[in-house]
Amino acid sequence: MTRVTLATIAEKTGLSKFAVSRALSGKSGVSEETRRLVQSVAADLGYLRPVQDSTPNVLGIVFHDTDLVNSELQVLVQSGFQSEAARRGYQARMIWTHLPDEVEAFARTCAGVSMVGPHLKESKYRIKELGIPLSLNGWIDPLERFDMVHGTDHESGAAVANYLIGLGHRRIAYVQGSANYRGRVERLYGLREVVEQHPDVELRQLTFDSEKMFMGCFRELLDEGFNPTAFFCAHDGLALTAMSELMGMGYKIPHDATVIGFGDFSAATQITPNLTTVKTQGQEIGAGLARVLDDRIHQRINPSVPVRVMLCGHLIERQSSGPAPASATAAKRLAAAG
Repeated sequence: MTRVTLATIAEKTGLSKFAVSRALSGKSGVSEETRRLVQSVAADLGYLRPVQDSTPNVLGIVFHDTDLVNSELQVLVQSGFQSEAARRGYQARMIWTHLPDEVEAFARTCAGVSMVGPHLKESKYRIKELGIPLSLNGWIDPLERFDMVHGTDHESGAAVANYLIGLGHRRIAYVQGSANYRGRVERLYGLREVVEQHPDVELRQLTFDSEKMFMGCFRELLDEGFNPTAFFCAHDGLALTAMSELMGMGYKIPHDATVIGFGDFSAATQITPNLTTVKTQGQEIGAGLARVLDDRIHQRINPSVPVRVMLCGHLIERQSSGPAPASATAAKRLAAAG
């Protein structure tokens, strides 16, 4: 005889495996009508509920353990996730790994799972196959059927472009650093989208493998005759490097050049001048991941429609940004002297 499983009952009733499990275990999250339907179908099929087949009251979050550049953001996401999970009556558990076997084993102990960082497709699809609600903070393929909670990278790039152009800057450098981070690419796209609407504005990229290589790329720009008056850096860490190197060459920030970061991490206010930057809503992203899981568990979202939740950042204007220099001569002279 074919073994009757939760999947069998789910197929018969048209419900999710998770809803079937909650109905059979007597937990909240399903209507009494649904519970009676599931119990009736289970009885008709001869389903025998395993002794330990109950859904834990736990929301789990998996952080990619090699994504070190975003470590401060991860702390904020974790805090938001824990607070929101507790507010909704769940325990919150964390794990740091990138290994699919470990991700799957962890997911089996949770009612819902969030994944943060550049996780492998295999890990995502393993959880999906388990029928466990999953929310992601990380990039996916276009129209891929996962719930995602993320920031406004593209919009942020566009907002910074409008801000710099409004200050009179016409030669902008995008300090991208590594080209392997999808969020940094999205910020570039937003920046470029606005710049292309202004024929008198020039934009150049600085890409390199190590954040210690900013100076080499910058000098190449100067040798080509491109002397930026503004630097939009894809991460606050890159912005600190750029400011330090520029000031070491004799630049006065923001008199000779404007520097803008991304993230609004702790170091942004620990450097002088304080860094103008785009705030990433890390805590709200974490809370959003938990909210989506809870909504899936309680079937508040159409099960056939993946959702995208965007948490809007905002530009924080501090002392590292200002109007474009009336003339680039002084900055160019300083660069040559350095």
